[in-house]
Amino acid sequence: MSTPLPTSQDASAEAFKGASSGLLQILEAAKNNKSFPQYLAIEGPIGVGKTTLAKKLAELLNYPLLLEPVTENPFLDRFYAEGTNQALPTQLFFLLQRAKQVQDMPGNDLLDRALVTDFMIEKDDIFATLTLDPAELDLYRQIHDSLELAPPRPDLVIYLQAPARILRQRVFRRGIDFEQSINIDYLEALADSYAGFFHYYDDAPVLIVNAAEIDFANNEDHFNALLKHILQMEGTRQFFNPNPTLL
Repeated sequence: MSTPLPTSQDASAEAFKGASSGLLQILEAAKNNKSFPQYLAIEGPIGVGKTTLAKKLAELLNYPLLLEPVTENPFLDRFYAEGTNQALPTQLFFLLQRAKQVQDMPGNDLLDRALVTDFMIEKDDIFATLTLDPAELDLYRQIHDSLELAPPRPDLVIYLQAPARILRQRVFRRGIDFEQSINIDYLEALADSYAGFFHYYDDAPVLIVNAAEIDFANNEDHFNALLKHILQMEGTRQFFNPNPTLL
């Protein structure tokens, strides 16, 4: 379900205490004239910080927030514990849940299509290709195609990258029980699969962020630097790879 957020300018200021008044004014002007992305999708492998960044952006921008239903998947803990034996029901649950979420998304033809998500429906094929055997993958894709999904195109995709060892540290730190059995080989394969997907992705502008040493949750300088980069972004593909010690 999408979560409506406050719409007052006071809420934006409270969420963005570390920013200068000038940056806040520039951001508000960009939102008003639609030069700032209205629909932002945050993507990347497990543990990279998608949900944290999505929540922070939605709170600042007063945009609705749509999160993927990870903890609602009753098969996910079995998948991490047993591996490929539970891959198909895990993937089908996510597919059907995201199909429902697509229905809640504003359409491409709407003037007010503000939204922040921590997933793209296209990500399902990344996981399906990585975890399903050929027969299961064929069945999955038949079901996927039968749903005739038509999600709106993001105005900007923020793709967060980090090495598998960093992902493993963050997964361990956040302490979700069923995630503790994720092995680093799986995380390496997943990170490679994401890199391969976004190498060819051209359906929307992409900002590729080196998130290995960036702390958007607790460091306002890091978050502000990302916002400034988005405000200045031109073209369909850019990289945000700052030295965190210089921010």
